[in-house]
Amino acid sequence: MVKDCRGNTIPVYTKAVVKGVCPVAGAVPENSVYSIKVEYSAAEKSAPKSGQFFMLRASKGKALVGRPISVFHSETKTVKGSKENTVGVEFLILEKGKGTTELCNLEKNDSVDILGPLGNVFPTPKAKDNVCIVGGGIGVAPVAGFAETLAPKTYDFYASFKSGKYGLKNVKAKKLVVTTDDGSVGIKGMLPSAITADTIKEKGYTVIYACGPAPMLAYVQKIAAQANVKCWLSMESRMACGMGACLGCTIQTTEGYKRCCKEGPVFDGAELVFEKPAPSNIKPAAKKVKPDLRVKIRDVEFANPVIGCSGTFGFGVEYKDVMDVNKLGGISSKGLTLEPRQGNTGVRVWETPSGLMNSIGLQNPGIPHFIEHELPGMLKLKPVAIANLSGSTMESYVEGAKLLDKTDVPVIELNISCPNVSAGGAAFGMTCESAGAITKAIRAVTKKPLIVKLTPQAADVAGVAMACVEAGADAISLCNSFQGIAIDIEKGRPVFDKVKAGFGGPAVRPIAVRLVYETVAAMNRLPENKRVPVIGIGGIATWQDAVEFIMAGASAVQVGTSTFANPRAMVEIVEGLKAFMARKGFASIEEMRGIAQV
Repeated sequence: MVKDCRGNTIPVYTKAVVKGVCPVAGAVPENSVYSIKVEYSAAEKSAPKSGQFFMLRASKGKALVGRPISVFHSETKTVKGSKENTVGVEFLILEKGKGTTELCNLEKNDSVDILGPLGNVFPTPKAKDNVCIVGGGIGVAPVAGFAETLAPKTYDFYASFKSGKYGLKNVKAKKLVVTTDDGSVGIKGMLPSAITADTIKEKGYTVIYACGPAPMLAYVQKIAAQANVKCWLSMESRMACGMGACLGCTIQTTEGYKRCCKEGPVFDGAELVFEKPAPSNIKPAAKKVKPDLRVKIRDVEFANPVIGCSGTFGFGVEYKDVMDVNKLGGISSKGLTLEPRQGNTGVRVWETPSGLMNSIGLQNPGIPHFIEHELPGMLKLKPVAIANLSGSTMESYVEGAKLLDKTDVPVIELNISCPNVSAGGAAFGMTCESAGAITKAIRAVTKKPLIVKLTPQAADVAGVAMACVEAGADAISLCNSFQGIAIDIEKGRPVFDKVKAGFGGPAVRPIAVRLVYETVAAMNRLPENKRVPVIGIGGIATWQDAVEFIMAGASAVQVGTSTFANPRAMVEIVEGLKAFMARKGFASIEEMRGIAQV
């Protein structure tokens, strides 16, 4: 570890070695909090200070940026005969999201990318101070680390948990008070059950140090002010860099916004402004429900809203040996054209970070062959069969629709969005006029429910969707692949023969959610009897992703690229949706649909 000429710690970016990972005893639920011990080499005999944090990222993980984790305990060992010393740091990590889950699943001798130590420190109390330390939940870690630097029996420590207790092994307080919301340990109740402004006055505390959830810190700030006592609060905020550069972690103070990573995380409590949390659009479940996942597109009922996306799931039968295809709501076929097609030449798939590019070019056996050979197999499966119709000209689309209309396929999906063909495809979906015209032409030759699949390349996606609805679409699916270009740097030329290719996968999801959100918002401005369902597509890999689309307004979702990575992805999404709805009290998809619309 390096210091500047003023003695301030300068953060280093290096790889640390994991020395141990284990669940923390006493944390409830079990295996929800982990102790992770790491070691790394430092240039000087130095250690992180109490209150500081590191940005941690599992080297073998997929999280893009590190997660800010406070120091729980640290030690520095001098290495004989070496200019470097070994710094050991212990962290307590609450397994919550993707990044922390990857950290909690590390094993001994794994590598961790670390940046730190970062941030400021807890100010040292004065000799005559009567110290009160408060920790809530995982916020116990940094204040317990601070308590360890104080002389034993020179402070009181209050720890508040929902259930159980943990992180107190190094705390040697005059008085240790534990509260739990469920009464499992110590005083039943949260922090106000143990300490108030009157308590502060009665105990004669002169300074308070605290870390925990924002509502708890707001309470500490309040009672400290009422007792006229100084308080130092360690704050938490989402971070990207940890270095003060990105300005993503700013918090509101009486002196304007300040960076949690640089001016903090420890702040004078008097300067903090606690904003009211955004209200939830989800009401607490009044009773247990048995979720009904059924959805309808016109008069066709789907058992659930999860549909295999065209171009990624074949005709359904391809995957039946590795997953239970019959658990899906629907299957959209490969893109079908009137005549058979061989597709594009050259490279067809190319992996990118969090995505996959493709240039298949609508290779398919042709609609007559599909009707005779592939459709019977699709119809034998339980999911609703959807024929994805494409073409090169208006005439070929119409002729294909006429053939499909004579079959037993329940639904047609009009594909005016394929980015990998020279003629037809996305060309028809770029403007309101062309999209409306082809939808009207297909509507005229088939009475089957008609979904129109849109391209994200259109300048006004919502406008195109409204034109399709006006022309007779029974549903809108969006969005098809985005267009991208990949360069082979060894050859100095585009990877794909057609230069541009379709791009999908998790990386596009936020943009796809926006397009669905905006399209549903436009749909909601129509009279209720003219509105049609919107099917969300784009980067859906988990049930959480599906919930996001549904809350944005989608009635159903199509899953594509993620099936390649995890053939069971769609089944897991169905199961996850059902469990989430039961937990939140949603009796139907419609109850949840669009609740995020403002």
